[in-house]
Amino acid sequence: PGDYKIKIIMDNHSIHKSKETQKYINQKSGRFKFVFTPVHASWLNIIETMFSKMARSFLRGIRVNSKNELKSRINDYFDGINREPTEFIWRYKMDDMPGGIKM
Repeated sequence: PGDYKIKIIMDNHSIHKSKETQKYINQKSGRFKFVFTPVHASWLNIIETMFSKMARSFLRGIRVNSKNELKSRINDYFDGINREPTEFIWRYKMDDMPGGIKM
């Protein structure tokens, strides 16, 4: 429904601040609230945390013979995660963040 305001939290990747993105954001004035995470705070982005864990636990030292083998192993890794998902419990409060994040 159009009367709800949607909050979207994004990291500081350059594509999120491109001219095209800014033009779209400006066209939707009042509908969306865009909040950017602080610079150098990749740990606030849950996908970055997941990629970091994957790199440390799975990709480090891996040897593959082809891109297809790598793709297959990565897919198997995600299949395993999806078979036994774990709940992510956020332990931070927005007010506790360095510099704070205003919603």
